[in-house]
Amino acid sequence: MLTVDFDRLGLQAGERVLDMGAGGGRHAFEMYRRGADVIAFDQDADELAKVSEWFFAMRDEVPAGANAEIKEGDALSLPFGDGEFDRIVAAEILEHIPADIQAIEELVRVLRPGGTLAVSVPRWFPEIVNWKLSDDYHNNEGGHIRIYTREELVDKVTKRGLVYDGDDYAHGLHSPYWWLKCAVGVEKNDHPAVKAYHKLLEWEIVKAPRVLQAAGKVLDPLIGKSMVLYFHKPV
Repeated sequence: MLTVDFDRLGLQAGERVLDMGAGGGRHAFEMYRRGADVIAFDQDADELAKVSEWFFAMRDEVPAGANAEIKEGDALSLPFGDGEFDRIVAAEILEHIPADIQAIEELVRVLRPGGTLAVSVPRWFPEIVNWKLSDDYHNNEGGHIRIYTREELVDKVTKRGLVYDGDDYAHGLHSPYWWLKCAVGVEKNDHPAVKAYHKLLEWEIVKAPRVLQAAGKVLDPLIGKSMVLYFHKPV
């Protein structure tokens, strides 16, 4: 389930790309499939170990010359050189980081002039509903510590030297699912309504039926759970 539009990001085979806060690797895998030289970066060693296993399993299915590796570290001090990456993805990570401006400055530093950055965060309206319905949704170790407006995040990134290219929204079918979970209790995965909706989302992800694709196109601009912002670094 991808949040970032890689065509809009401008990703090309052979480019060096960073998935900052890679988590389970969903975006790193897609960039690898497209022939990029990928670094999956995260502070969770267990998650990275799984990502590494998938990279190994994919090695015979990717374009010739594509490379992928993992790197563990701190988003506030990226272990990479200035201007090292052509493209960077930072998906659903900044809302977890107290020193978000420092993290943004590091992303800008390692992006080459002319390179592009995609940043996704939870969208303000769906996220504020979750916070109102449940303290448990965000009051946990490593949880969400802020809710961004588009204007706030654009301001923070452009003040660090990037140019704003536009935005998009994704996962409109997922917002009601999280509202439901927050209403009944975020840990109650066995609740009948939660289980039924989860099966619907599994159907969307695995089978991609046309009816749910059409529903997503309608709901994404209205209540898409994720907001995606695109930037480039001036030459």
